[in-house]
Amino acid sequence: MKIALIFKNSQVPVLFTDKALERLGTFGDVVIHTSDDLSDEAIKPTLAGADIAVTSWGNGNLTADILEVAPELKLVIHAAGSVKPIVCDDLWNKGIRVDASTKPLGIGVAECALGFAISASKNFYAVNDDIHNGGFNEHRGDCKELYELNVGVIGGGFVGRHFIKLMRNFGVNIMLYDPFVTAEAAEAIGARKVELEEIFSESDVLSVHAPSIPETYHMVNGQTLKLMKKDAILINTARGSLIDEAALYHHMLEGNLKYACLDVYDPEPPLADNPLRTLKNVIMTPHLAGLANNGKLRIGAHVVDEVERYVKGETLECEVKKEMLASMA
Repeated sequence: MKIALIFKNSQVPVLFTDKALERLGTFGDVVIHTSDDLSDEAIKPTLAGADIAVTSWGNGNLTADILEVAPELKLVIHAAGSVKPIVCDDLWNKGIRVDASTKPLGIGVAECALGFAISASKNFYAVNDDIHNGGFNEHRGDCKELYELNVGVIGGGFVGRHFIKLMRNFGVNIMLYDPFVTAEAAEAIGARKVELEEIFSESDVLSVHAPSIPETYHMVNGQTLKLMKKDAILINTARGSLIDEAALYHHMLEGNLKYACLDVYDPEPPLADNPLRTLKNVIMTPHLAGLANNGKLRIGAHVVDEVERYVKGETLECEVKKEMLASMA
């Protein structure tokens, strides 16, 4: 079996340890693309005759023209974020299976959201400023443990589910809003299914993990923000388009929300004159939640695990079907 890594050569050590590559080689002949040129003609020699192809950031649609050189191709594993840049009807029409890296990326995103939840509840940001400014206990009374807080999760995909799994260690009350998840499924992962109004109005910590699709555009807006508790914490590690940033700015300028912790923006990077930059209780990180350097090596390990499952005829953890794309990032 031929396994073709057709993404940028410079990304290979970023995504795969030597150990992972060695293990991948136990399942077939691994051929690695030798340049960072990802044009159709450049990747064809690497892809030619492959049974499995691995793509990543920078790869484009795998069209019929490209796929012509690999008539036996059966599986494409995308070692990156959304599979949308690489899939097209030509791929689906040939019956080629598609697999994503949702799980390894999602672990980092969920952990980042947990970090925000702990640090904002404990009020690390304000007390740090106090001490640097010569003080000590000025904001100590505003610190909270997560214990018995209401934690709202918007989006029950892998990231949301992993965030819920992490949160279950803290004795919190977890609510989930996701129209595609049943009450029984929510209960099985440790959450209570609620409607949108309740999750905004009852959450002490609200973490957004929904995909960027038309139905979720600006779901955090002037109306939904008004439902939130004055001292609530809002976390967005999903997509910037989920939040109406102008509405968030005006809401917080009026003294609402304890913190808004943002890792994503719309547009991205945020404009230099984005007024959210002026608010000290808006904590901003540069879209690092799921892409933290050594964390990318989880992706390579995931690819190898999925290849092993495929070879053994087992269920793939992150397989993507065509009909799933409409509700995916």
